[in-house]
Amino acid sequence: MRTLLGKTSMVACALVASAAHAHPIAAPGTEGNYVVASGGDIIATYEGTTAAYTDLLVLASPSNALGTIFNNHASPVGSTVDLGSFAAGTELKFQLNVLNTGNTFFSGPASRNPDGVAHARVQADWKPGTTLVSFEDLYGDPEGVNGFNDLSFSFTNTTGSVTAPVPEPGTYALMLAGLGMVACLSRKRKQE
Repeated sequence: MRTLLGKTSMVACALVASAAHAHPIAAPGTEGNYVVASGGDIIATYEGTTAAYTDLLVLASPSNALGTIFNNHASPVGSTVDLGSFAAGTELKFQLNVLNTGNTFFSGPASRNPDGVAHARVQADWKPGTTLVSFEDLYGDPEGVNGFNDLSFSFTNTTGSVTAPVPEPGTYALMLAGLGMVACLSRKRKQE
């Protein structure tokens, strides 16, 4: 009887310890959403992992010199990285590099990934003004509701969106100016 009680106590302690190290995972149904800046300085916080593989998180776009933001086995839970300031409406496209398999997966729609599967959940307003992102690192089979546990991180001054961000008005102005120049050059060639 004493051995049985001892084993039961050990299992209970292990479950409590496991719950203490649990990390948040973005809600199901948010797979393939975009991470969009709300405007201002964006701080990333590493929220944790239960992954066997070693994964590196990189900001793939917009271009930057940050390199690896988080390593799911080396970064301490709660560590932060200042990603810089981004204009409202800017999409932040994240890349997960799986060192054990050589696979690379991206946040956003499934079409960005080599297996045609969404590998990131993006939950807007996980906390006020904060978006939670959780990646899955397995090729082709992201483990359903029990997956997306391989690298979770959160961001201030961001939101999640099911649609691609709309370019800023300045982007449209530049595009129209470029089209105007093409039209002028075309007209000039016809006159010559």
